[in-house]
Amino acid sequence: MGDSAKTDKAPKTDFFKGVKTEFKKITWPDKDSLLKQSVAVVCISVIAGTIIAIIDFILQYGIDFLTTL
Repeated sequence: MGDSAKTDKAPKTDFFKGVKTEFKKITWPDKDSLLKQSVAVVCISVIAGTIIAIIDFILQYGIDFLTTL
C-alpha cells in the first residue's frame, strides 16, 4: 500500500550546492542605496506610528465622551 509512494531524498550536499548557486545570483545593494532605503523605512515607520497614535487618542477621547453621557 505505502510501497508505491516511495520518495527518494536528495543528499544534503546537493542542497547546499543549490543554496550556494542561488546565493551567487543575488545582487546586494551598495552602501548608499542601503542607507537611503533604511532611512526611508524608518521615516515611514515613524509617520505611520504617529498617525496610528493620533487616531488612537481621538478614538479614546470619543469613547470616553460617549461613556460619560
